[in-house]
Amino acid sequence: MKNFKLMVLFLLLSFIFAGLFFLESPQKSDNQKPIVMVSTFALYDVSKFIADDTFIIKNILPFGVDPHSFELTPKIMASIEKSSVVFYSGAGLEPWISKINFKSRTVNMSQYITLRKVSSDTHHHEDEHHHHGGLDPHYWLDVHNMQKIAQKIADEFIKLEPKNSDLYVKKRDAYIAMLQTLDAAYKKELASCKIDTVILNHNSLGYIAQRYHFHSEALSGLSPESVPTPSDIKRILQEISKDGVETIFYENFVTARVVNTIANDAGVKVEVIQTLANITADQAKQGSTYEALMQENLEKISKAMQCN
Repeated sequence: MKNFKLMVLFLLLSFIFAGLFFLESPQKSDNQKPIVMVSTFALYDVSKFIADDTFIIKNILPFGVDPHSFELTPKIMASIEKSSVVFYSGAGLEPWISKINFKSRTVNMSQYITLRKVSSDTHHHEDEHHHHGGLDPHYWLDVHNMQKIAQKIADEFIKLEPKNSDLYVKKRDAYIAMLQTLDAAYKKELASCKIDTVILNHNSLGYIAQRYHFHSEALSGLSPESVPTPSDIKRILQEISKDGVETIFYENFVTARVVNTIANDAGVKVEVIQTLANITADQAKQGSTYEALMQENLEKISKAMQCN
């Protein structure tokens, strides 16, 4: 009887230890990787590519959330506190960043790129929560800026994990090569177009327009939450008529009600443009990348401007 009890106890302990091993081992291994937090999809894409599987890359903004209306939660704050480094976009894009008492290293990526100034005569109406200080925060849409971002992120990863420096350099170079290919495609596709103006709901394509020499006219300013005035609508209708525009763009995270009204009045089409500050939950499930979405933008812009 005593031997039977000892056998039962031995088997019970064996099952317990086996269960603990299978439950805890993967989690422990995963937790050994440093956590990197990022504030936009563009930063998420380049960080995840360069890191490979050496870091856990987490986006501060949940997929499907408009970065302009995002609010911090205790859960997100807890993740930020556990991170080794935080990459945020800067240039006024994240007004909530000032609410965080960072314990980890933070990198304001806007300090390492070339920002586009918004001139005083540019049509924009910023709401009280989103002042960009005369600077356009959508700099990641310029592939030249993204090359600088890739370089800076690789440098930060090397500081954190110098043993993986060769990997980070290799992945950085591959990402930059992809960006150079994108740049060449944009130059070629937009070299000769019948229309030289793109109309959109908010002023997000300034960097692309500046880089590839066309005009962008926005219904509202740098914040998609700005409410257009009757004079804004009149101005856009005049631009559509004057330039022969046949398509007006808007982005995923804004209502298309006003844009649809303008399109109906002007007899033009409506199309979605990707600003890449964030992506939808469905796009995340589909594995959307910066490269693929920039290619999609190129096809739509080229078609809208009737390029050869």
